[in-house]
Amino acid sequence: MLNICLVAHFAYDAIKGGNTGFIGGVERQTTLMAKWLAEKGHKVSLLTWADGNSEDEVIDGINVIKICRKDAGIPGVRFFYPRWSGLISAMKRANADVYYQNCGEYITGQIAMWCKLNNKQFLYSLASDADADPALPVMTKLRERVLYRYGLRHADHILSQTEKQVNLLASGFQLASTVMPMPCPGPTENQYQPLKYKKDKPTILWAARIHPCKRLELLLEVAESLPEFQFVVGGSPLEEDDYSDALFNTMKRLDNVSYLGMVGRDDMPALYRSSTLFCCTSEYEGFPNTFLESWSNGLPIVSTFDPDDLIQKKQLGLPATSKDELIAGIRSLCKNEQQWSECSHNARSYYQNNHSVDEVMTRFEKVFKELSN
Repeated sequence: MLNICLVAHFAYDAIKGGNTGFIGGVERQTTLMAKWLAEKGHKVSLLTWADGNSEDEVIDGINVIKICRKDAGIPGVRFFYPRWSGLISAMKRANADVYYQNCGEYITGQIAMWCKLNNKQFLYSLASDADADPALPVMTKLRERVLYRYGLRHADHILSQTEKQVNLLASGFQLASTVMPMPCPGPTENQYQPLKYKKDKPTILWAARIHPCKRLELLLEVAESLPEFQFVVGGSPLEEDDYSDALFNTMKRLDNVSYLGMVGRDDMPALYRSSTLFCCTSEYEGFPNTFLESWSNGLPIVSTFDPDDLIQKKQLGLPATSKDELIAGIRSLCKNEQQWSECSHNARSYYQNNHSVDEVMTRFEKVFKELSN
């Protein structure tokens, strides 16, 4: 039996099964991993922010250990107390053999430092191309950059999502990593029903956190140029600001755009199945959960981000680099039934062979075992 601790500060709402808090791709994947490992009989701890109840609890066989409330402490001081001190206390209570964290942030360094001092193994997983970029474009504070670099260099093993990330990490940090696809729950062989080509009123789905790097404004420009298509937007900002307010105003003005807000996890499959295409307009990504969920349902993708050129090479949809190419890709797939059907079939096959939960988690389990020995 393995003794594993997964650190995901925002994962409490995901593990308890709610839809009211922030649940991003990292939180979904980490929770999925925790549940799979626990079901296999391993001892699993999940470290999260305290949400309401600050007491540790057991959910689905997983020991959910609370770090502290996210808003606890005095500004300027709470970085150290109670956030860092709370993380150390939580890691001690977990008393695991291997600690795992996904996504580049200052916490990566804090975990690595404690593991090094306490002779524990640290497994780190990149969540985005930005995590492998030596410029660290999304880390604005010096302490974030210093701690993250420390964490990278002191991780016992690093996992990348794509070959591109492997190469970026090697050239930018001179560090080795191995490619590990992420698991994604999807329809089983018995549950899956091929999507039907929709000739009339094609629907384009966009779903992500509303953030400048996701470039929802680019989708809205596309929607304005394609009034004959319906666009559905799911997602919300962490907090409303001038950027998100401008997007909301634009969506209200466009008759062919429906804004759903934050969509519950259980409601996403129906959205995929009612759509003609999924569209991604991100500036950068890692390997979006929405891609895997789309492909698991046989839904092709038109995207400005193409991980390892998979969309192009495997014909899982169409890649794009500009507004005009997005428009051309959407038109091409929605008006060509044979092309759409081939991409739909390829998407489902790719998911089955590379990202089904048991397929991926068996590989993760092997890595955890190797680090535990």
